[in-house]
Amino acid sequence: MKVSLKLATSLDGRIATASGESRWITGAAARREVHLLRLAHGAVMVGVGTVLADDPELTVRLDGAVGPQPLRIVLDSRQRIPQASKLVATAQGGRTIVLTTQAPAQRLLDAAVRVIQVPQRNGRVDPCAALDALEGLGIQALLIEGGGEVAASFISAGLVDAVEWFRAPIVIGDEGRPAVGGFLLKELASAPRFRRVSAQAVGEDLWERYERS
Repeated sequence: MKVSLKLATSLDGRIATASGESRWITGAAARREVHLLRLAHGAVMVGVGTVLADDPELTVRLDGAVGPQPLRIVLDSRQRIPQASKLVATAQGGRTIVLTTQAPAQRLLDAAVRVIQVPQRNGRVDPCAALDALEGLGIQALLIEGGGEVAASFISAGLVDAVEWFRAPIVIGDEGRPAVGGFLLKELASAPRFRRVSAQAVGEDLWERYERS
């Protein structure tokens, strides 16, 4: 499976203000490219923190778009996803999948959410186990859209093959929320490395594309 990480950040790598405001850091042109990226992937993944903060739909909403909607994956070790969230309310047909470390919650099953229990690591969904579960569903291309802790866990595990980074010409400051959360790095030589393959302007924003070195 190819795993791509989408980042939409300020110049200083923040995805939201200290209060959690994130709509919209990037402009309409960049957001359109994100919808096209979704269309090119079999599944889109976020952590439950992103669901609680933004209540995303994770659908392709473009006039004239052709192709199936991606599966919507939520990493949610304790099944905290709200019943009123868009991902639960529109889960018909098994389009929403929750990966959890617990037995499936009946309220989610009743809402037609597909709940898959996977092994945990440090109290959270193990990223390797998550990919194994998704490969078992036949997913070949996954787009991770947030948040920072999910990005950190997949990068540190060496599971991110490509980065799609949209940078807006604004500065939020160190009180803002980082695009990639913390992980233990003992020496620079062991830092995950990526090779930039392209950079282009999309509206006022910059879209940089990277592949794992």
